Parts: sequence; structure tokens; C-alpha cells
Amino acid sequence: MRILIVKTSSLGDVVHMLPALTDAARAIPGLTADWVVEEGFAAVPAWHPNVTRVIPIALRRWRKRLSEAATWRELAAARRALGENAYDAVIDSQGLFKSVLFARWARGSRWGYDRASCREPLASLFYTHRVHVPRGLHAIERNRRLLAAALGYPLNDAALDYGLSSLAERLPPSTLGLPERYVVALHGTSRIDKEWPEAHWIAVGQSLAQHGLALLLPWGNPREHERALRIAPQVADAIVLPRLGLNELAAILARAQGVLGVDTGLMHIAAALGRPGLALYPVTAPALTGVRSAPGHPPIASLTPTDGLAPEQVSARLLAALHEAQA
Repeated sequence: MRILIVKTSSLGDVVHMLPALTDAARAIPGLTADWVVEEGFAAVPAWHPNVTRVIPIALRRWRKRLSEAATWRELAAARRALGENAYDAVIDSQGLFKSVLFARWARGSRWGYDRASCREPLASLFYTHRVHVPRGLHAIERNRRLLAAALGYPLNDAALDYGLSSLAERLPPSTLGLPERYVVALHGTSRIDKEWPEAHWIAVGQSLAQHGLALLLPWGNPREHERALRIAPQVADAIVLPRLGLNELAAILARAQGVLGVDTGLMHIAAALGRPGLALYPVTAPALTGVRSAPGHPPIASLTPTDGLAPEQVSARLLAALHEAQA
């Protein structure tokens, strides 16, 4: 069986789709998947062993350059790529008008959420088959139920599995000469109100240094880079990483002693890789889209203001989590 998954963005949403594909591969021997995804996140579907082709699109970039001929050439190329193969099922787990466009370009019966389940209800009109999935479920569970309904297998009580158990061995180790023991600080996020104060990062970094753990500071835009450059001089052994792609970041995360981060897609990658740590949610609720660790792996605990987000509390819980993971 060959299927097409349409899950274009954002980074965390793409990671949330991986367990559904693992379910399908367990239930249907020989299943392979093509995957439509935003170009910036194309590395993630490629990590899953049952993905044979990633079809990158650039809707975010195309929208800004509709007057350019190159944009229309890329759109035409994406449409040709989607029409090259006939699929047993085309599954749009995004549930948006933009994702429906790409699903309609593919050849195969289209599956998606019904009107009551869809993020943009009118998008459901363009599916061949519609599935009801309660909106109050976590995004991972919604994806798993949609794919199970589309492909006709029971979920039963299958354990959550991102399908990335061998990724650490498949990704080459970093060539940056990193310390042996480090924690990755995922301080960047898409919204300013989801950030954690710089002084808190410094305090936690200093606490980790006292336990022989270096603090690694990745970044993805100038604002994050400037913050990392302010934090690092105040924390012994802190390292500001160069700007890295997802493959390089995943290799670093996979070999970390732990991770501490705010509400960002990289936290979901850390969870998928089985790293221990803490996810901080100063203003958002993790119930529907928060970090989920797979059974059998050290957990990433989600903390909200009611749990305590003061640096001394976070430091104590993070060190306890790292100690438990090593026990």
C-alpha cells in the first residue's frame, strides 16, 4: 500500500503525525508513504523509515512572491510531483484550505476530518471521505485516529511510537567539538509571550554548570541569536551554537543528557528522540498540543505557572529528571 500524507506545518504538528504513520506501518506490512510538507521542515518526515518520498512545498514563501515567474514554476513542479503516482489513500491531517489544495492535486481518494473535527470546517467539503475525531483530544491522538479510520485498522491500545528509534545512529554526530555532557536550552519560540526570562535561563545554566553540565544555546533567527549571545557569557561552559539545520540539531538533541525548552517545535523533536527534560508553558496550555514522550523513554514533563516556573524550581526538577533518566 502506498499513501500520501499532507501535513505541511508547523514543526510540532509535523512531529505529531509520525506516531500515526508508525501505527499504520505496524498494521499494514509493506506500507510506504509520501509526504507533503513545508520545505523548512522536510527533514522530519524523511526520518521515518516508512517515508519513501518527501514532496516539499513553499507556501509561506510563495505567498510573498506571487508576482514572480519562479514561484509559478515551483507550484507547477509541485503539482506534477503530486500527480506522478496513484495513491491508495490521500490523508490530509492538516484540515485547512491550503492543505486541501495539495490533497486535490494528488491522485487517490481523499480522507480528512469532518466538519465538526476540522480546523477550517469548510475544508471538509473537499474530501472524498470524512472522519469524526473529537477536537478535545491531543493532536497526536487525533492524527492516529484519522489514519486508522482511513486505512481500516484498529488502534486498540498500541503504544505511542514516533518511529525514530534508530535515528541517532543514522545521523552523523556533530563536528562542532561539543562537550561530553550537555543540556540543550531551547529558548526560542514563535511568540514573545511564550518566552522565559533571560535571567531565568542564566540562573538554570549556572546551576547546571555546578553539576558539570554545559548549556548549549541553539537559535533560528536574529532575536534568538542576540539572546543566546547575552546568556552565554554569564554561564560557565555555555556554548552558542551556529545556525543549524534540523538534521544537525536532531543529532545534537539525540546525544544530549537532557533538554529544557519553551513551547517550540524542537521540544517535540526532543521528545520523539526520547530525551529527558522539561517543557515550559508560561502562557499556553499543553493539553492539546503539548510535548508527549513515548512509553519506555525518559519523559519530558510539562510545566505551567501553577507548577512553578521560578528558576530554582525548574533547576531542581530538571536535575532530578536527568538523575532519574541516568539511574
